[in-house]
Amino acid sequence: VQLQAFGGGLVQAGGSLTLSCTPSPRAFKMYKMAWFRQAPGKEREFVALDQTGGSTYYGDSVKGRFIISRDNAENTVFLQMNSLKPEDTAVYYCAGRASEYTGSYYSRRQYAYWTQGTQVTVSS
Repeated sequence: VQLQAFGGGLVQAGGSLTLSCTPSPRAFKMYKMAWFRQAPGKEREFVALDQTGGSTYYGDSVKGRFIISRDNAENTVFLQMNSLKPEDTAVYYCAGRASEYTGSYYSRRQYAYWTQGTQVTVSS
């Protein structure tokens, strides 16, 4: 099973960008799918999580600006990023887990599946 991410690019500050992520094969169901990001010289940080059942979680730095959603028919998760800031510049990774996890929702180690990452650059 692999995860494929799409949608990175260059955008001006204040603009919007949407990332998408889908497993391959597409029919493989993930219990939860999340986004993380890593800026140069920084640790990978939690961005957002969509969990089966409708629960969503966000990192403090993106709350109120980013929206995570899932299209169950297409088995695809989206990250809509609004009001982008230069500090949002990073490589974004989609992560997936096939089963429930009772630990911290922002923990990286619970995810078995990761994309290669897609670059998002926000210019000032």
